[in-house]
Parts: sequence; C-alpha cells; structure tokens
Amino acid sequence: MSQTQGIEGAINSVFEPIANAFSSVIFFAIPVGDVSFPLIVAWLIAAAAFFTVYLRFLNVRAFSFALKIASGQVDSVQENEGKGSDGEISHFQALTTAVSGTVGLGNIAGVAVAIGLGGPGAIFWMVLVGFLGMSTKMAECTLGVLYRQTTADGTVSGGPMYYLSEGFARRGQAGLGKGLAIFCSIMLIGFSFGAGCLFQVNQSFQQVAAQTPFDNGFIYGTVIALFVGAVIIGGIKSIGRVTATIVPFMCGIYVITALAIVILNITEVPGAILTIIKEAFVPTAVAGGFIGAMIQGFRRAAFSNEAGCGSASIAHSAVKTKDAATQGLVAMLEPFIDTVLVCSATGIVIVLSGAYTDESLKGISLTSAAFESVFWWGPYMVMVAAVLFAVSTMISWSYYGVTAFTYVAGQSQLTELAYKVVFCGLAVVGGVLSLGAVVDFSDAMIFAMTIPNIIGLYVMAPEIKAELQRYLSLHAKGLES
Repeated sequence: MSQTQGIEGAINSVFEPIANAFSSVIFFAIPVGDVSFPLIVAWLIAAAAFFTVYLRFLNVRAFSFALKIASGQVDSVQENEGKGSDGEISHFQALTTAVSGTVGLGNIAGVAVAIGLGGPGAIFWMVLVGFLGMSTKMAECTLGVLYRQTTADGTVSGGPMYYLSEGFARRGQAGLGKGLAIFCSIMLIGFSFGAGCLFQVNQSFQQVAAQTPFDNGFIYGTVIALFVGAVIIGGIKSIGRVTATIVPFMCGIYVITALAIVILNITEVPGAILTIIKEAFVPTAVAGGFIGAMIQGFRRAAFSNEAGCGSASIAHSAVKTKDAATQGLVAMLEPFIDTVLVCSATGIVIVLSGAYTDESLKGISLTSAAFESVFWWGPYMVMVAAVLFAVSTMISWSYYGVTAFTYVAGQSQLTELAYKVVFCGLAVVGGVLSLGAVVDFSDAMIFAMTIPNIIGLYVMAPEIKAELQRYLSLHAKGLES
C-alpha cells in the first residue's frame, strides 16, 4: 500500500462510522414502492411548493422582470430615489457567484446517475422541482439582504446565520436563533472543505487523467489551489468579477454544445420528449417505475440547486442595493439556470443518444459517451466543463465557508486568512486523496442546514412576502412590460 493510500485509508477509517451515523439521520428514508425516499428531500420540496403558492407563483409572474434586474435594465427603487446602495457587487455578479456554487460536477455526472437509476422520466421531475425551487431561493435570498451586516469599511456579510440569529432575536428568541445560526455555520464550513473543495479537485482530476496523459494529482491540485487562492484573496469583489466571466462561458459552451446536438438530431427530439414524459408517469422506468423516476428527479434537483439550504444567500447578500426584494427576484433565476437549463441539457443529450440503455456506463462516463456519440471531441468538452465547473464551485464555496468561519471565530483578517490557507491546502491534496467518508459526511452537512433554514423561512414568511409586495407595488410597470 502506498503512503497516500495509507493516509487516505486512515482518515476514512476514522470518519466512516461518523459519516454513516450522521448520514443515516439526515438522509433517513422511508420505503415508497420499491425504492427509498429520503425525508429531507420531501422537506425541501414541501417548502418549495409552499413558497411557490404563498408568493402567488412569482417565479412565473416576475421572471422577465428578474432578468431585467440582473442585466441592469431595472435599478433598485431606493437607488432611483437617490438613497444610495449598500453592498459590494452587482446583481449579475451576485447571481453568477451563486450559480457557480451550484453548477458543478453534479450537473454532468449527477444527472446521468438519476437517469441511470430512474430512467428518462427523472428529467421531467427534475425540471419540476427546479421550477418550484426558484421560490425557495427567492425567499431565502430576500432575507439574506434584509438581515445582512455592513462593516465600517463597506464589507458585507450575510446568509442564514445572520437572518436566523437576528430574525429570531426580533421575535424574542435570541438564544434559539443564535444556536441555529452556529449550527448552520458549522455545517457550512464542513461542506466547504469536503464537497466544496476536496471532491471538486479529485473528481475533475479524474476526468483530466482519463482523457489526457497527465496523471499527477499533486501538481494538478497545486495549480488549482494557486488559481483559486489568487481569486479568493481579493474577497467577494474579486470573486464576483471572475465568476461573471467564467459562469456565462462555462454554462454557455456546455449548453450550446448540447443545443447543437439537439439541432443535429431535431427529427428525433419529439420522440425524446415523448419518452421523457411517458417514462415520468408510466411504470416502465429502470428502478421503481413511476415512483423511481419521480424520486430520482426530485433528488437530483434538490441536490443540484440547493434551494432551501440557505448557502446562496451568502453571495446574494453582497449585492449593491437597498431593496432586498431585487436580489430575491434575481436569485430565483439560479435554480432555473442550474436545473432547468444545465441539468436538462445533460439529460436531453443522454436520452437522444440512447446511451442510457448501456448498463456499463455510469455517472460522468455516461454523459461523456452521450456527447461523443455526436461529436468526437465530446469527451474533451465534458472534461473542460468538469474542470471549469469544479473551479467555479470551489471559488464560491470558499467565500461561503469563510463567511461562516468568521461568523463563528470572529471577523478579522487573521481568521479570514486562516480559513483560506486551509482551503487552498486541501485543494493541493484533493487530486491525491479522495477521502470518500469525509465527502459523504460533508454532503450530509449541507442538507442538515435545510432543517433550521427552512424553519426560519416559514417563521419569517410574512416578512418575505411583505418586502416583495412592497417592491413590486413600486415597480408595478416592470411586471407589465
């Protein structure tokens, strides 16, 4: 056994029983038909459905208006009134930073896994949950801006730890709010180190090694660490500038390639869509029929766009505005981009190619084979997308992690630097150590956040609705145009 394998094995042996115990609680599942349905996914979907109805389908009514805010065509009402604006980045930069945190390897490999387990019908349910998740994201990011804190030098901090702490304090439950906030922070820090860093480096390196002669994980991790470190050292302004460039490019090249495949197979598209719809409702899907397709679609969407976890509100809190509703509206575009566009692009290409019928293809290898069925260079495009998706995810999650860490340890340059050094150090070894148990543990952490976060959203729902109605009443013409 090599020294690397020995270290990896030792760490996994320590974390495995802890990860298994924690995951069994967070991902507790009940049997539904022939498959198991994690209750945490039901918790997320219930919240998404509630806020969609509670906010009167604002994710549909205000969709085009949200695009105008994100593109800068519509300004904050209070900014127009000459009251200035807090924050550090633009609406678009906040959106791309948050999107970069959710659009990752799961959009390439995770969708393939969902189709492999639940059949093509999983895509239908995935899109449905992505659509509903827009409302949850709107709610939590509106709170993120409402409760954010700005220091004397203009630095902004926000997120679930802030609106849970202050929101419950305003309701006479300061102790409960503080406890929930600290719990969220610890969970978020753990996820940022595991799935937000180690997993991203490790899995993207595996794709590079599979498609090229390069096989030095340490050098790969070092290069990624240096790039990510150079970006995050400048804080959210630097992150916003970089993600505003990377995200449109990486999503664009991936979706455009998928669209090209669709166009080249345009005569087969109606049949593929019919297959997706049919498999979503009839009991012929791979695992569990109708129930299997639905559960896999639900899980993929919930795991992909993180609506209800509260993490994205950290990035959206840094926006330059005095109207919290503006960023709440912009934030609802995030699940649309992540799930409805990018995940669907992967799914449709896989269905068109028919590669999902090959049981030997799993995860990202299925996606790679689907793209290769049309373009010989498809696997290389998937490789580039995997690297870009991984790097962008790391950049955003480093910011989420440092915000949570400074909330717990105290805001100072030293605490920020300490976190960033550890994060980049983990990136260096990420190409060498996979640390499966650690990543599994961190996956459970991010979903553990949904419990206190969604409770907070329910408690503060009237406040969210009032803020959105106030803003939209002042900007009523925007919804009509």
